[in-house]
Amino acid sequence: MPEQAALEFLRSPVTIRQRCEAVFEYVRGGCSRHFRLDLEQLQRAVELTWQVTCESYPDVASIPVHSRINHFGAGGMDRLQRFEAQLPDPRERARSLTDLIVTSVLLDAGAGSSWRYTEAGTGVSVGRSEGLALASYHCLAQGVFSSDPERPLQADAVGLRGLTSERLEQAFQSSPENAVLGLDGRAALLRRLGAALDEPAFSGQGRVGGLLDTLVARAQGGQLPAAELLRTVLEALASVWPPRTSLQGVELGDVWPHAAAGSPGPAPGLVPFHKLSQWLSYSLFYPLALAGVTVSSPDALTGLAEYRNGGLFIDTGVIAPKHHGVTGDVHLPGSELVVEWRALTIALLDRLAERLRQHTGLDAAALPLSKVLEGGSWAAGRKLASALRRGAPPIRVESDGTLF
Repeated sequence: MPEQAALEFLRSPVTIRQRCEAVFEYVRGGCSRHFRLDLEQLQRAVELTWQVTCESYPDVASIPVHSRINHFGAGGMDRLQRFEAQLPDPRERARSLTDLIVTSVLLDAGAGSSWRYTEAGTGVSVGRSEGLALASYHCLAQGVFSSDPERPLQADAVGLRGLTSERLEQAFQSSPENAVLGLDGRAALLRRLGAALDEPAFSGQGRVGGLLDTLVARAQGGQLPAAELLRTVLEALASVWPPRTSLQGVELGDVWPHAAAGSPGPAPGLVPFHKLSQWLSYSLFYPLALAGVTVSSPDALTGLAEYRNGGLFIDTGVIAPKHHGVTGDVHLPGSELVVEWRALTIALLDRLAERLRQHTGLDAAALPLSKVLEGGSWAAGRKLASALRRGAPPIRVESDGTLF
């Protein structure tokens, strides 16, 4: 079927790179109404990224994969060890970690600059991604996503379908004075996840952790290609995303139109990003390893088209706005301007990674893109945002709590 071929094409990380490169060339050629590129400034981004990386990870070998699990250690507490200690069976441990990681990633869209989560017992108080990680961690640990009081450490269909905005608001300590952006959208996303758990990608288990078993079954000789991991994640979550861009009645998820995204391949004029799904794929490396599966060719996945990585290139002058509205207005996620910014981010992250390897003398095996992101570009973008705008991104995007 033509639409199935187009769907598979748009789920490939090769296509993500091809389409983002097409937009990159469009902007570099001076055709954009919103941005121009100054690639001479890329060295500034390289030097800042490496400086931030070395501050956090003096030993490059210790840089972890860019993963949600890194945020569960906020405040210097090893929560994952405590979580895993409750699950002596290795496969069940990997399933429950998959329950945790998937729900936590889907809840991770920007919370706003003022919201904070305060952890009971420790007093650790954090905002943004780390705060959302702790809030979602405690949701799962307390059985908020489970329908079985005897099995709290799972996210199952009944538990997720019954999740209300009010319950999530309480769990996330959201109030008029401490509001989480897009709370209704987050709750609706998890309810749709609950409704999707009957799909084959969840192994008929009626829980999110069933995805782990599907991924293990698709591995060969203990190896699962990263592109196959992403394809399976996108297949599993296809019905979860709210209406955005569709192709012959099929919702595509984090895929958006841009005039410069032409051929080759089907569905010309569409740019896939799959930001949350790719970050989820990176984050699943860990439970897969616990289940005896190694993810091969991890650099097949792309960088992540979100505002920290994108902000790094704006704030170092690599991407230069052409008019005041770029930074002065609030933009819709599907606007031409935001699609261009995100496409440029992915194209530039590949160039940043290559320049970092040249800068350090390391190869792709020692400094893969997943470590560049973690070390790295995301942290450097956050550091600049904190210094320049008290943490706010350089371009404001209207959030519904489900994108980035």
